[in-house]
Amino acid sequence: MKTVSDLGDLRGRRVLVRSDLNVPLDGSRITDDGRVRASVPTIKALADAGARVLVTAHLGRPDGVPNPTYSLAPVAERLAELLGAPVLFANDTVGPEAQRISAALQDGQVAVLQNVRFNPGETSKDDAERGAFADDLAALADVFVSDGFGVVHRKQASVYDIASRLPSAVGGLVEAEVTVLKRLTDDPERPYAVVLGGSKVSDKLGVIDNLLDKADSLLIGGGMVFTFLKAQGHEVGKSLLEEDQLDIARRYIQQAAAKGVDLVLPTDIVVAPEFNADSPATTVAADAMPADQLGLDIGPDSAARFAEIIRGSRTVFWNGPMGVFEMAAFAAGTKAVAQALTEVDGLSVVGGGDSAAAVRQLGFADSDFGHISTGGGASLEYLEGKTLPGLDILDQLDQQRLEGN
Repeated sequence: MKTVSDLGDLRGRRVLVRSDLNVPLDGSRITDDGRVRASVPTIKALADAGARVLVTAHLGRPDGVPNPTYSLAPVAERLAELLGAPVLFANDTVGPEAQRISAALQDGQVAVLQNVRFNPGETSKDDAERGAFADDLAALADVFVSDGFGVVHRKQASVYDIASRLPSAVGGLVEAEVTVLKRLTDDPERPYAVVLGGSKVSDKLGVIDNLLDKADSLLIGGGMVFTFLKAQGHEVGKSLLEEDQLDIARRYIQQAAAKGVDLVLPTDIVVAPEFNADSPATTVAADAMPADQLGLDIGPDSAARFAEIIRGSRTVFWNGPMGVFEMAAFAAGTKAVAQALTEVDGLSVVGGGDSAAAVRQLGFADSDFGHISTGGGASLEYLEGKTLPGLDILDQLDQQRLEGN
């Protein structure tokens, strides 16, 4: 794929950057600005090169209609703070205000356009409707830079269709994400440990299928572990359980054994009678869970075992918390895994989404890890071996250019 350096001199050119600024908000307050900070290097590099930068992004799911709850105005303010320079804001995406700002931008200036998902054409399944919106976006700029890794798995106007309408390249964030993910799939340094958590086995089927042939160890925690424990015949009480995935869990256990992969399940579980922060927590053996309790974290022995395997690995990919980390009584397992990742002598990758939120909430810095992905869903789909539309279109365009030459 072409990168920004392949686009030549950008001074005076209007560059439309698709960033991922989908941050959590409490009213108008950003509670985790990780994605904004991750977007800054590419935006700043373009501005420093004299480009006239138009940033486009989405926030939440406003279903194709303007909704002030999902306005990008607070994000534009935070971006200005991080850039240390003014950032203009257009209160529409392709309307009169966006057109005026696009025409008036000066070299090195940055503007943020309003939420692309306020426009039904952004997420439309109809190619013509999506294409018409992409045409409107393209009319604002001279060049397109795809730098929102968290959305490259979406076939949407500002991610997919826009690329064929302007000279296009990936930004530094997407380039870095793809480089790291290739290290996890093409030729990982060993030992290679994959740590999976979160609530559901069904969310991780593709990753497990694809990485069982690549990993040396597969560590399972979070709510998904209870489907595995039930598949082994153990009582799981009131814990989260996917009955329709029991046969699949059994198959994974068998496949791991056949392939020589160390599939590690917790040996102890932190349980409570109710799902709330004040519910009294106790630790029980994983094969002796009381029927009136539910599991909310891996236990201390399991956390120590997971940490030992992680620290002894040269490559580690982690996606999904080990427990309900938002509640202090059930955060220890996730914190132990995060701490161990900071001590890896090699590549440690936090797979975005809830995992990225967890490490920040638990007091870790992004720099403590080899890489924190900005795209949980995109990272998982890449590791599943799926085609990501936002990357695929750029590959196709590059191939067409080569064939044209």
